[in-house]
Amino acid sequence: MAQRDDIIQYADELLNINEFDDLSINGLQVEGREKIQKIALGVSVSERLFQAAVQENADMIIVHHGAFWKNSSPYTLTGINYKRMAVLIKNNINLAAYHLPLDAHPEIGNNAQILKRLRLEPIHPVDVGFLGRLKSPMEWAKFVNMVDQELQTTSMTFQFGTQHVSRVLVLSGGSSRYYQLALENNADTFIGGEMKENIVRELEEVGLNFIHAGHYNTEKFGVQALGEKLEQQFKINCRFIDIPNPI
Repeated sequence: MAQRDDIIQYADELLNINEFDDLSINGLQVEGREKIQKIALGVSVSERLFQAAVQENADMIIVHHGAFWKNSSPYTLTGINYKRMAVLIKNNINLAAYHLPLDAHPEIGNNAQILKRLRLEPIHPVDVGFLGRLKSPMEWAKFVNMVDQELQTTSMTFQFGTQHVSRVLVLSGGSSRYYQLALENNADTFIGGEMKENIVRELEEVGLNFIHAGHYNTEKFGVQALGEKLEQQFKINCRFIDIPNPI
């Protein structure tokens, strides 16, 4: 058993939340019981996730996409929001969220975890993502197949560049509009989580490969890695609750 405030302080400091200008309210968002034996982890808040956490007898939920954002003011507890918060309050469950800090962390962040799974050697950070390289170039179709297997996704692919993959920018989530970062860092391939319609033609015109691997599926590894850290540090049970989302 661990203290809620100790867990939050540890996670806040580990993820350097004060270093980020983020729309998310990072850290504790909803206060519940003080003593924590089990943490449920998820990508995004939802009533389904909260109800699953209740069934797991979780004392805390940690997500990547939380309930409260700086651009949501004035915020009202009505409709969907009321139903979600009612589950937490009724069951005295804490809610914490870590957005950009959990994308950017060089060890447990979403993008660092993707590099690790794809056996990409990190070169340097780019925004909240990372530039990486393969030890030897890989044929495009083979690389896409590896992405799908390792990220447990079905990618939408746009091959507008090279036939072989070598230097890859990994920037999870809604990132396609940042493709210029891939060009500036001489990447031949960009892995992101969402694609906007107008970006397709722009990628074609600049000759850059893009793998749209899904917002959810590029941002589920950070919270899992954070859970492993918390288990080691506090000797408590952490469980990732997978609520699949193809988007």
